Amino acid sequence: MNNDSPEIQELLKQIEDLTHIKPKSPSDFDQLSDIIWKSTHETLSASTLKRLWGYFKGVGTIRNSTLVILSKFLGFKGWDDFLAHLSQDNGSDPVLSPIVKTDDLAVGDRITVSWKPNRRCTFRYLGNQQFIVEKAVNSKLKEGNTFHCNVFILGAPLYLTDLIQNQKAPVAFVAGKKDGLCEIIRS
Repeated sequence: MNNDSPEIQELLKQIEDLTHIKPKSPSDFDQLSDIIWKSTHETLSASTLKRLWGYFKGVGTIRNSTLVILSKFLGFKGWDDFLAHLSQDNGSDPVLSPIVKTDDLAVGDRITVSWKPNRRCTFRYLGNQQFIVEKAVNSKLKEGNTFHCNVFILGAPLYLTDLIQNQKAPVAFVAGKKDGLCEIIRS
């Protein structure tokens, strides 16, 4: 299979998302090789990864053994399992998890959320989809921060917009990016 196939491109994207590395330099590929070794105890050289990511131009096919190791790194049984996952994933899923919609809240309502590894925050609703952080444990969010949010979904990442911290310019923030919210309590 060629490294420009959609399946391999999706594999690379998922690895980048998992590791938060978009390899562009030799040291990036060395780091990625080391991370893969620590996770799978299987060796993929930085040179192999460079070929896969197109750092070296004109590379032909990719070995199946390389694809198996990378698939295992992502938590699949192997390359075939990864391909089966792709064929089942149409990119859209209905939300079947419990949710709290901001439109259903009254000013002053509180939402407590938690996410891995041990983050927990309580937010108070200010109206117009705006919240203030009242309590934050082990989080980059801090008491007094304000943000906008329109929905809290159990098991999904929490996307905050217009987060204001320390009177700096508003930014976007994602909580529970990998595993989503573990708990949502409305009070």
